[in-house]
Amino acid sequence: MARLSVNINKVATLRNARGGNIPDVTIAAINVERFGAHGVTVHPRPDERHIKYTDVYSIKKVINIEFNIEGYPNDRFLKLVKDVRPTQITLVPDPPDALTSNAGWDTFKHFDFLSEVIKELKDCGIRTSIFVETDLENIKNAAKTGTDRVELYTEPYAKNFNLNRQQAIKPFIAAANVANQVGLGINAGHDLNLDNLRYFSENIPNLLEVSIGHALISDSLYFGLENTIQMYLNELGY
Repeated sequence: MARLSVNINKVATLRNARGGNIPDVTIAAINVERFGAHGVTVHPRPDERHIKYTDVYSIKKVINIEFNIEGYPNDRFLKLVKDVRPTQITLVPDPPDALTSNAGWDTFKHFDFLSEVIKELKDCGIRTSIFVETDLENIKNAAKTGTDRVELYTEPYAKNFNLNRQQAIKPFIAAANVANQVGLGINAGHDLNLDNLRYFSENIPNLLEVSIGHALISDSLYFGLENTIQMYLNELGY
């Protein structure tokens, strides 16, 4: 069964809207672990408009579950993750002004850059994942960079799920099959929610992990964080 990593960026967004430290993202991370999730995900951006770099250091000290840090590997980001040594780094190709991650890496165009960064991270003992779309040749080439996993960008699946779920998931099944063939682990994330998560997880072969933030944190406003995490775990078969 796929493991659930909870992205707590939206908790930081709410805190930053008012200033101060309410809600406290460190307490949120502790509760994510306490309520049964398998991991915590954060995505510190250069402008720190949600998760701040200081948050990353604080969270590392208080959790025992998997810590996944997403981000574009500029010098500042690489220094952060080498200091923190999380379980996993998910490399995303976001420009600094991106509202959210909305595209995967071109592993041909950025092959040398990705290969160098991945080697640097793996030398530090950090598992690596590359954010990608469903282009099959691009995924095959991702394996040549030395990455351990790919994270499938699932916004197109979520967008088309209610129109035709079989067609929506078809390219993701093909992508997963290719990833399995070339020895890559499979993560997934972006717009997965209580409506579409079960179908996705049941149909993607060897799905290892899903990272869910916006929908899960939004649902927790209605259901509470503990209950919401249990609801998502239930959709994954736990």
